[in-house]
Amino acid sequence: MKFSIRRQITAIFIALLVFVLGAVLVINNGFLGTYYLSHKTEDLIRTYNEIDGMLQEGALTDFSVARGLLIRTERANIDLAVVDSGGEAQLSTLSKEDPRFIQMLSESLGQDINIEDILIQNDNFTVYRSATQSGSGSNVEYLKMWGNFSDGSWFVMQSPLASIRESASLANQFLIYLGSVGIVLGGLLIWLFSRRITQPLMQLTRLSQEMANLNFDARYNGSGRDEIGILGCNFNKMSEQLEKTISELKRANNQLQKDIEQKEKMEEMRNEFLGNVSHELKTPIALIQGYAEGLKEGVNDDPESREFYCDVITDEADKMNRMVKNLLTLNQLEFGDDGVQFERFDIVGLVRGVIASCEILIQQAEASLDFIADEKLYVWADEFKTEQVVRNYLTNAIHHVANEKRIEIRIRQESDIARISVFNSGNPIPEEDIPKLWDKFYKVDKAHTREYGGNGIGLSIVKAIMESFRQKYGVRNFDNGVEFWFELDAKTENTSLH
Repeated sequence: MKFSIRRQITAIFIALLVFVLGAVLVINNGFLGTYYLSHKTEDLIRTYNEIDGMLQEGALTDFSVARGLLIRTERANIDLAVVDSGGEAQLSTLSKEDPRFIQMLSESLGQDINIEDILIQNDNFTVYRSATQSGSGSNVEYLKMWGNFSDGSWFVMQSPLASIRESASLANQFLIYLGSVGIVLGGLLIWLFSRRITQPLMQLTRLSQEMANLNFDARYNGSGRDEIGILGCNFNKMSEQLEKTISELKRANNQLQKDIEQKEKMEEMRNEFLGNVSHELKTPIALIQGYAEGLKEGVNDDPESREFYCDVITDEADKMNRMVKNLLTLNQLEFGDDGVQFERFDIVGLVRGVIASCEILIQQAEASLDFIADEKLYVWADEFKTEQVVRNYLTNAIHHVANEKRIEIRIRQESDIARISVFNSGNPIPEEDIPKLWDKFYKVDKAHTREYGGNGIGLSIVKAIMESFRQKYGVRNFDNGVEFWFELDAKTENTSLH
């Protein structure tokens, strides 16, 4: 990468090293001499104070004390000469025969000091810079100090300044060599070290690219506990959360799609329902209207014809009334407006009551009915709705009974389930029509259904009731007829309450 962090870190580090090295060289050239001069001045003043204290205490005559002082002075590269008021040297780092000793004393006594060379001056001593000609003829610059002690003796101290320039020059050369090596080695080390930073960042970059492509299986595998490691862990958490959120959005989108499809389906059902209702009502309304107009116009004046016209009108009105009631019942069941009241009752007694109420219909159909059941069998369900199911099954069997005209109602218990079946002899239902039997207004034989006043709603009511019970129901073909059945809970205690 042209603008990679690794290159930027290495370049910044090398530039920083070069800057530091340059700054050190500038400071070394510009301020090292001044610092050295200030430090040497402090050494001279400290030596002065130490000797003055020894003279006041009389400790300078102690050989060990004097020797220690001379050793420290020589280590500081300071030449020292202390002379009493009589002109005798009390302490000196140089022998009396040393030309430097004689030159130092003579120059101090007879030198005319330039005021510009004076660094410090008070009543006790003067510190100044002075150039002295060496034995080789070259001038050597010294930092000198002379003055009086509190006991009246006087002194001379000096330290050469030429060494500082050589030291600064050598230090600059050493710094250049050391800095060059440091820049090379430091640049190499920072190049290698930056890989530890950039490699996890590159992994995070690839991870972010995978997340942008909605691939949430990629994970950060670094084990560091630094900021990058924490960032990687947060990336993993964000990836998991995004995957979860997108999954929830997809589920919500699928559910929304299903809801839209369900709404469209319900709209189609509503339109179909309105069409079916209109169709079912059209015939009885037309009959009622036609026969009513015939009565009004006096088509037939004889009493028998008028009675026939009135019977037709009454019969068609009754069919319309039953259909409207069935539609209201079905609407309540399908939309949950009619609550289910579970109770324990005898299903055998209920079926016997329905059979008794339909006895006249059975006789009119010239059918025989067999009821096979135990004396009593208690079930848990809504008694009123269960009666509607039995009545719908039985009237349906009466209207479609044929051949030997036999109807059989059977109740049997299978474990904790009571199975109630209604069989009628006749023609089996075509297999392609069986799944549609439970749809509203569906009729297998429309002419026959119209003949007995059916409207195709009864089995839809059965379906809605049994689904509210959460129990099974169905139909089965036989060679000689059809059986409709349903099941109810026959446990000793009701465990189906919701």
